[in-house]
Amino acid sequence: MSSPDQEKSVHSNRETPEEEHVGRRTWLTSAVSAMGLTAAGLIVPSLLPAAEQHHSDPTRVPGRIPSPYGTRAPGETAQRLTTATHSLTPHQVLHGIITPSALHFECHHNGVPTIDPDQHRLLIHGLVERPLTFSMNEMMRFPSVTRTLFIECSGNSGKEWSGPTGKTVQETHGLMSTSEWTGVPLATVLAEAGIRSETAWVLAEGSDAAAMTRSLPLKDVIKDVLLCYAQNGERLRPEQGHPLRLVIPGWEGNACIKWLRRLKLGTAPFMTREETSRYTDLMPDGTARQFTFVMEAKSVITSPSGGQRIEPGFVEIRGLAWSGRGKIATVEVSTDGGGSWKPAQLQVPILPMCHTRFRFGWWWKGDDVLLQSRCADETGYVQPTRAALVAARGAHSSYHYNAIQTWKIARDGQVTNVHI
Repeated sequence: MSSPDQEKSVHSNRETPEEEHVGRRTWLTSAVSAMGLTAAGLIVPSLLPAAEQHHSDPTRVPGRIPSPYGTRAPGETAQRLTTATHSLTPHQVLHGIITPSALHFECHHNGVPTIDPDQHRLLIHGLVERPLTFSMNEMMRFPSVTRTLFIECSGNSGKEWSGPTGKTVQETHGLMSTSEWTGVPLATVLAEAGIRSETAWVLAEGSDAAAMTRSLPLKDVIKDVLLCYAQNGERLRPEQGHPLRLVIPGWEGNACIKWLRRLKLGTAPFMTREETSRYTDLMPDGTARQFTFVMEAKSVITSPSGGQRIEPGFVEIRGLAWSGRGKIATVEVSTDGGGSWKPAQLQVPILPMCHTRFRFGWWWKGDDVLLQSRCADETGYVQPTRAALVAARGAHSSYHYNAIQTWKIARDGQVTNVHI
């Protein structure tokens, strides 16, 4: 549990009734009482016959010897929800802000390629002084950088444009994850090739069967983009772009080209299929926004959330907030469908372009509730309501849906996805 100086609160002009919000002191007192009431229940398993459990007394049985690669804890069953083209992260059962590599969402356009890292090469050409080709060994000799960053597919929550489609937070928000990424700054590698003065755009191309390509504005990607070869302390997994991928802080996931094999420098966008027929935002007047790279501020309550069931009494509301423009500044929670808001506690670390965990102590009385969260980032941008987002963008897009998510808690404790 974090100490008070590790927590950050927000203030709102409108508040819910005081008795609904559980403070830290009340929470701790309730927790101690609950522990006393359940202590006997915790002792009972040790009195059961050995046949009914793994070991009646694990201190009397030698444990397993070390293994070459770690295994899951008993009872840990979290898994991704998969389709033919992507898999979704189960945020409803995860803790903290780092997504385990095996549960990080994946999205690809023609399957996951199998690549020999010893044979893989990165070509840099176009408007450069010296066209260059790098092997992975050569790439890994450059000075490296490690950053903790979220990646979100621009289609994350996209089906919610048309209505409350996803039943769980995995289905509504599962195309996003946070990892610790290690690689070489793009600027370092481009400097080796020598950028010509007229260069304005970079084409990035992957080695998958779709030859996934995106045009990227040089002035933006030259700043803090990484050519990554490691994730969460080990080499990239195949579905995450092994052996090399772009990671662009705060930008939509499709721009973070995986299985990267080519960077071509030019004076204008290359107008590839992925930035003309796809990954554009259809507006109400029939025009389309193009090159909308940044993922705007967004939050979601992960517990309680769709598909779960709660009991009356104390509930710690938990969730995630993130923004492609910088750090999360505030998160607020509403238990009356946005009629009033109370500040949530932000859990450190609070990093730019990274998931931030928030908490809110609450006492559920067993009545119908509309549960929401909204966030604001350090630029002042506030997560919009669904009505405000649709008014500005219409309802015919597939990308960049970041409206406030509403979970309905019914009297029986069942939680469902609703739109208001």
